[in-house]
Amino acid sequence: MPKGKKPGRPPIWIRRQLIDGIRFRTRTGVPWRDVPERYGPWARVYDLFRRWQRDGTWQRIFAALQAQADATELITWDLNVDSTVCRAHQHAAGARKRGICRPSRPAASASSPMTTASDARAAA
Repeated sequence: MPKGKKPGRPPIWIRRQLIDGIRFRTRTGVPWRDVPERYGPWARVYDLFRRWQRDGTWQRIFAALQAQADATELITWDLNVDSTVCRAHQHAAGARKRGICRPSRPAASASSPMTTASDARAAA
């Protein structure tokens, strides 16, 4: 057996390391498999994240931090909605159509008879 390795169960990762791994992943946006080993195995970090997500721990932490920040007036609850950047989809905005669609032509009336030059002289 190599020196320094203990037989038996693998080392227990303290929860603080795993939470730091979750914070690292959310801060940097790296894939879970790229979380550095100093935070523990990526599967353990992900497992803690998912367990806390399922049981609502993250939501409770967020609500408590938000309430604490609101009590010390660190949050400004102003809301501004600016609709000048809203745009309709190109199909809703009258964009040029492509394909087999042909431009519309005025339809000839089938009920009116065709007038010929001889009919016009006779009417005069």
